[in-house]
Amino acid sequence: MILVTGAAGFIGSNFVLDWLAQSDEPVVNLDALTYAGNLENLASLEVDIRHTFIKGSIGDFDLVAKLLAEYQPRAIINFAAESHVDRSIHGPEDFIQTNIVGTFHLLEAVRAYWNGLEDEAKASFRFLHVSTDEVYGSLTKEDPAFAETNRYEPNSPYSASKAASDHLVRAYHHTYGLPVLTTNCSNNYGPYHFPEKLIPLVIHNALAGKPLPIYGDGQQIRDWLYVKDHCSAIRRVLEAGQLGETYNIGGWNEKPNLDVVHTLCTILDQLSPRADKQPYKTQITYVKDRPGHDRRYAIDATKIERELGWKPAETFETGIRKTVQWYLDNQSWVNNVTSGAYQSWVGKQYCAEL
Repeated sequence: MILVTGAAGFIGSNFVLDWLAQSDEPVVNLDALTYAGNLENLASLEVDIRHTFIKGSIGDFDLVAKLLAEYQPRAIINFAAESHVDRSIHGPEDFIQTNIVGTFHLLEAVRAYWNGLEDEAKASFRFLHVSTDEVYGSLTKEDPAFAETNRYEPNSPYSASKAASDHLVRAYHHTYGLPVLTTNCSNNYGPYHFPEKLIPLVIHNALAGKPLPIYGDGQQIRDWLYVKDHCSAIRRVLEAGQLGETYNIGGWNEKPNLDVVHTLCTILDQLSPRADKQPYKTQITYVKDRPGHDRRYAIDATKIERELGWKPAETFETGIRKTVQWYLDNQSWVNNVTSGAYQSWVGKQYCAEL
């Protein structure tokens, strides 16, 4: 049994789906179902006895303690977080409460649970904390990619809150001996991505005939990681990672945002051409850059390949085409998310309340 927090979100739901596709080990899913949490992502598991959903927050110490006592997980994978930089700029408090205070309460509950385990279970227990490359700050074009040894220089309320949570996880290992692992990933993309992020937003707006907004000059560079590659890396770290260590997970795919948008437009031109036969790139619109926009992120994923033998299976070209095809094939999911209908969908589904 494993406990996965934030498993109704983008990366968490992909992780659970992939986990149960390759293992019969049951999953308990704890998610507060805030705006980006969507149980429709897990609709295929509706009657799957291996998956148990609990609505709740990682900041609820009593709830987490009760879950740990009842289900006795051998590992916890913590995806739960507020995760959108733009939202953190306009409303940072939720990010502080969930990502810092919530992580603290989760760690306290886990520490109490772990201390009460028998020796064998205690030795094999793992707490894996999923984080972001944004904690490292921004790079110039000439800088080497972020390694695990880079110092933390977060530039947004979101990345600052994630940096704080990383430090708490590290501290609980060094102070209390809690068996932790931390991963810092680059920009994910793929199925079930909430359509306020660049790639799903562009796909959605393009098909709807809306402008494709580009911040500033569009030359902000990101390292793109297909979400299922990220999930396979997390499974590998959970299986063989060295306690107390951090592993950077990246796709080796640095691309300026404008290039990503042009690629999306080209694929859509091929797979779902406009009725007027005009190219989708004519919908590109440049907008004022967001405050403090980091210029470049890039992950050096050498350590995880060298020590754990992991590397991504997808190139950007293969992953982005799969992603566009998924959105074209799942327009009902997109429409539910963008209309808010998925919020009411939750009430119709299995929602185990304690």
